[in-house]
Amino acid sequence: MKVLLQRVLRAAVHVEGRTVGQIERGLLALVGVEQGDRTEDVDYLADKTAELRIFRDETGGAERSVEETGGGVLVVSQFTLAASTRRGRRPSYSRAARPETARPLYERFAARLRSRGLHVATGVFQAMMEIEMVNDGPVTILLDPRPEADGR
Repeated sequence: MKVLLQRVLRAAVHVEGRTVGQIERGLLALVGVEQGDRTEDVDYLADKTAELRIFRDETGGAERSVEETGGGVLVVSQFTLAASTRRGRRPSYSRAARPETARPLYERFAARLRSRGLHVATGVFQAMMEIEMVNDGPVTILLDPRPEADGR
């Protein structure tokens, strides 16, 4: 599983001209589920998302998490994060999990964040979406997988 976080001042996702999810200050989390991902991977990355200290505190240092700031998280499925570009000029998505496997893990990621008391908005799984956001910083971070998952 790959999660790309962007610290945002605001973000919204639109489907067919309709806003389906939006947040003010917080994180845009692009989530790519790959073959072999497990619930343990999802829980680890959701907890890491909630706890990562990348928001400024009163001294100006990045010492607060989205959880501590009361920020929101906009979770958007992004199977293209599983792309391999090692060969040729066309990305391969063969590592991406099938939708029937990916959807429950994507939904678990959002639910895990909600269970921590965060305001969570989502996109629409498998839909063509337009994402609008104002990156704060800019700060963009690719979360590392669980240490035990490195050898997969």
